[in-house]
Amino acid sequence: MAHIFFAASIQRHVATPEREIDARTLAEALDAVFVEQPRLRGYILDDQGSLRRHLAVFVDGRRVRDRQHLSDALGEASRVYVIQSLSGG
Repeated sequence: MAHIFFAASIQRHVATPEREIDARTLAEALDAVFVEQPRLRGYILDDQGSLRRHLAVFVDGRRVRDRQHLSDALGEASRVYVIQSLSGG
């Protein structure tokens, strides 16, 4: 099973402990988390169902490519990290 982590900056709004997820894509993994934590959806996805611009999501150390459909594949041992992007100079 894939493992999903949410940064502390997200968890201060909605408690989302790390967990194992039975999913083949990022969309499936997030949907499984949203079932347990429906308020989290608004922090992660915009009104069109795409990842919000202020988030960075990594699967196995690589930045997610499909921010709109969330079709990036997950393997049995994948690690997904959802963090807020940093900006500034």
